[in-house]
Amino acid sequence: MTATASFTTCPDAADFPATPPAPDTLMYSLTLPAAAVSAAIARAAARVVLDTHGLRALTDPALQVVSELTTAACRFTASDEVYLSLRYRDNALRVILYDGHPRHTHPRLAAACDARRRSALRLLACVVRACDGDWGFGDAREPGGGTRMWAVLPHAGATAYGARP
Repeated sequence: MTATASFTTCPDAADFPATPPAPDTLMYSLTLPAAAVSAAIARAAARVVLDTHGLRALTDPALQVVSELTTAACRFTASDEVYLSLRYRDNALRVILYDGHPRHTHPRLAAACDARRRSALRLLACVVRACDGDWGFGDAREPGGGTRMWAVLPHAGATAYGARP
């Protein structure tokens, strides 16, 4: 009986493509501490992601949206962390933040809390509107609950926004 050994080698740099990833492959998630510094971390990560995927033209409005959503999530959550998701689909950047603040069951409390959240996101609303995008918030459907906040920045609108003097 003879023993045969098979060996595999670890991939080296030549095994990876030299071309940058396409915009449609942009899909990143990041769990951040619910702390004031998280907005800066989220902006830095988003800047690198957009640049890597050839979406530098979206940087200005995208970083504003990421910052506003992250700040609001950290402000409203009762948990120790928030969750950021960046996706590029159908020629639009989708930014989603999940926080642990449960939706209120009492109608007046829910209305007051929603008003506070909308007020905290006034600047986000202006940026998204200027980009011809959409935004909102509601129940997080994921296990653990909480609140899901999101913004969609269409490529054309966000590029035009970023090109303004």
